[in-house]
Amino acid sequence: MSKGSDKMVRFGIVTCSDTRTLTEDDAGYALEALIRAKGWDVASHVIVTDDVAQISDAIVAAADGQGVDVVLTCGGSGLSPRDVTPEATRAVCEREVPGIAEGMRAHSMTITPYAMLSRAVCMQRGTCIVVNLPGSTKAATENWEAIEGVLPHAVSMMAREGH
Repeated sequence: MSKGSDKMVRFGIVTCSDTRTLTEDDAGYALEALIRAKGWDVASHVIVTDDVAQISDAIVAAADGQGVDVVLTCGGSGLSPRDVTPEATRAVCEREVPGIAEGMRAHSMTITPYAMLSRAVCMQRGTCIVVNLPGSTKAATENWEAIEGVLPHAVSMMAREGH
């Protein structure tokens, strides 16, 4: 068990899509199941359209209003003109955490060369970390596998609990 893995972590999920409803959010619900399987909490799960302001507002609502430790965005990090999740994330966060996004891409590159087309970012908003995940269920869960082990330690560090 990795250091900090027994820490309770609270999540918010923000699915960014012009084509899905909350009931059709397979990737978001797959992430919820993976989070709960670790014994962690999902405090909020919303769907918003591919719009910078809506995505930014949802990130802020989860991070500040729901008091979550981690916001996972799902979708909107590719090359389509409507993919604006990284821009929305940068608009409301203070500091980049590039290693997490690099780790997701490196892990995904072992599965598909298309991983290099991801524009996903990971950033810090206060004591909350925001991670952009892909919108497909398969890709979102593969990226989750790459990062879930470091999240409790990241949360502890942001809470000034040290290394």
